Amino acid sequence: MAGVKEEELLPYRILEEESGNPTDAVLFVGLSLVLGIICRQLLRGTRVPYTVALLILGIAFGSIEYGTHHQFGKIGDGIRIWANIDPDLLLAVFLPALLFESSFSMEVHQIKRCMVQMILLAVPGVLISTFCLGSALKLTFPYNWSWKTSLLLGGLLSATDPVAVVALLKDLGASKKLSTIIEGESLMNDGTAIVVYQLFYQMVMGKSFNWAAIIKFLTQVSLGAVGIGLAFGIISVLWLGFIFNDTVIEITLTLAVSYIAYFTAQEGVDVSGVLTVMTLGMFYAAVARTAFKGDGQQSLHHFWEMVAYIANTLIFILSGVVIAEGILGGDDIFETGYSWAYLILLYVYVQVSRFIVVGVLYPFLRYFGYGLDWKEATILIWSGLRGAVALALSLSVQRSSDSSPELSSKTGTLFVFFTGGIVFLTLIVNGSTTQFILHLLEMNKISAAKRRILDYTKQEMLNKALEAFGDLGDDEELGPTDWPTVKRYITCLNNLEGGSVHPHSAPEDNDNLDAMNLEDIRIRLLNGVQAAYWGMLNEGRITQTTANILMQSVDEALDLVSDEPLCDWKGLKANVHFPSYYKLLQTSICPQKLLMYFTVERLEFQCYICAAFLRAHRNARRQLHDFIGDSDIASIVVNESEAEGEEARTFLEEVRVTFPQVLRVVKTRQVTYSVLNHLIDYVQNLEKIGLLEEKEMLHLHDAVQTDLKKLLRNPPLVKTPKISDLISVHPLFGALPSSVRALLEGSTKETMKLHGVTLYKEGSKPNGILLISNGVVKWKSKSIKNKHSLHPTFTHGSTLGLYEVLSGKPNICDMITDSVVLYFFIESEKILSVLGSDPLVEYFLWQ
Repeated sequence: MAGVKEEELLPYRILEEESGNPTDAVLFVGLSLVLGIICRQLLRGTRVPYTVALLILGIAFGSIEYGTHHQFGKIGDGIRIWANIDPDLLLAVFLPALLFESSFSMEVHQIKRCMVQMILLAVPGVLISTFCLGSALKLTFPYNWSWKTSLLLGGLLSATDPVAVVALLKDLGASKKLSTIIEGESLMNDGTAIVVYQLFYQMVMGKSFNWAAIIKFLTQVSLGAVGIGLAFGIISVLWLGFIFNDTVIEITLTLAVSYIAYFTAQEGVDVSGVLTVMTLGMFYAAVARTAFKGDGQQSLHHFWEMVAYIANTLIFILSGVVIAEGILGGDDIFETGYSWAYLILLYVYVQVSRFIVVGVLYPFLRYFGYGLDWKEATILIWSGLRGAVALALSLSVQRSSDSSPELSSKTGTLFVFFTGGIVFLTLIVNGSTTQFILHLLEMNKISAAKRRILDYTKQEMLNKALEAFGDLGDDEELGPTDWPTVKRYITCLNNLEGGSVHPHSAPEDNDNLDAMNLEDIRIRLLNGVQAAYWGMLNEGRITQTTANILMQSVDEALDLVSDEPLCDWKGLKANVHFPSYYKLLQTSICPQKLLMYFTVERLEFQCYICAAFLRAHRNARRQLHDFIGDSDIASIVVNESEAEGEEARTFLEEVRVTFPQVLRVVKTRQVTYSVLNHLIDYVQNLEKIGLLEEKEMLHLHDAVQTDLKKLLRNPPLVKTPKISDLISVHPLFGALPSSVRALLEGSTKETMKLHGVTLYKEGSKPNGILLISNGVVKWKSKSIKNKHSLHPTFTHGSTLGLYEVLSGKPNICDMITDSVVLYFFIESEKILSVLGSDPLVEYFLWQ
């Protein structure tokens, strides 16, 4: 009777589900975010990642909604709406934001160093894992699946999920090197596995491939994705260059481009959307990180952190609901219980296949990039979590299981069951115990050098607290305060025994600790240098391109701190010289005006590099001294820093002598930018303290912003001297009659030469005279025995070749540029014609 009654109620239940209000889905989102907040708050400081708790909550919700008679009402309707979401839509909603945030937050230098390791794990690794899992499923599971079906599930389970892995790494605080390898591998791995999944899915659905077609398919899908990601990256970064100080638009552009790129790749061109967004994010990390300055950069960071947090919260709770629905919806399959045993067996296979992948590739992983030791390999094996991406793919298989002879509805349900079970087990078992394994392997242990710095910093914090108490402890209105009570509330500074101990006051025979201290101080100084570069970028002292180059040099130097002295200047040397292609500009094909423009621009760039390098190192040395005082180890690093700046100082001195107007323009730009920024800060501060109304502040702020935009769009340019100015002050030609000077001025040719160019050779026939405007020229001769008979160098105002032109003799020496040289050339015929018109001029010139 009860069964009949239930059957009578069933159509009503279905009708009720179908007529559920779509707005109930919003209620589920709000509830999920509240649960995410509670989990994150309660689990902070514990070893349990909050994503694990979210998955368990999702499974609990799904189990109650689908497995019991207790319904959640409108919340349950929202759960059902989300649980029935199309798998492709699920990926399209969550993946672009999560993938972009993850790849954009990675450090470019470490990506470059770890790229080979990441590709090894993502391409051969996925293929090995797919084969191992597919073979195990085919040979040991009792479902009589074909090889194609077994390999489909094997490929689906081969990818470590970036969503799960990134969430775990952020909670664990693993080393940057290991985090980069694991996170980069999970991003690439995911893209590769989806490509492999698409291949086997099409084969299962009846499409046939030969080996050539398989290779062509894999190449098109992967390389096409990289190409689309780069194209969207280049276009959007160029667009960013036209946006001026509008943080909202800048951030919106990054969000929009990640979704449009994913859709274009996945739906429009049929290539990997995951690899596209990953490429886009890494391109932004490499090129556009410095495009966001000051508050804009902070806003961008907080926005993407919030987007990733919301997406993670929703996707893990939703994954739990889907797992529960998949398991409870297949009662006829799981009633015997052996499917659960095979799930445990599959979990073991997944771990074994991960071990085989890392084991087979271990010799290569040790050799490339930063290398990999056995402890890191252990974490790499154990952190192979599966997540929402694999789950969404299994749901796609389930939905299409009725349209293929290879896939029955039972097989589709088993795919969801096994995938959901592996997602659950890897998150619960691996995710919860990775922190313990890190601790067991002592990989999260603080080094002795860092521990001493930490203790020293706490003592300094206590001193600062006493200083602050001295300044704040007594006032006119309220009188004195009680220091013991204040100190009781500052619990972070309790249990400090004895006085301040300098971190470098170690026993003399402890060479190992000295080496660790030396490496630690180098790292701290270089971090200070990089922070100074960021400050200079925000102040307008350096451009975005210059900042990228400077920061890359610090990243490269940080890799070498344990093996050699500070060497960040080594990465900048090439930028302080003229590239080889500038020699092509010296040919007669290139117009002189174009050559001068590129040469002066390069000189400005070199001055920016050198000045920023010297300023950053000077600031970092001062801050290091203020923090740690004097010590032998700190003195070694300070001396290394000062020695590194010698070449930069020499270069700026040479430019000051040869092209002082370049330095003047660089300084003018910096000062103008700083003054305008100071005015913005002044106006905003007046509004903050109540002396200006908001409308008044905005009016003044917009006026200063207009000036700032004008400076960035049309900065002051280097002005090269005119021939009339040079001749009028020239000691020789300035004394000539104005009519003769006018004749000479009209027949000059302005020319610029790079360092090391021979202007004319010894013994060659003279063809004119050279009036040097800027730069240094040196001479060299085989015939002149007395080296002191001529001045060693010729600079501004010097005249070269006049004696030879007047006498008609061959050139007496080689003239070679010793820097970038700007000169005016007057042909011999013009000089001789002037001489013929007035004998007094010839006499004067001989004099």
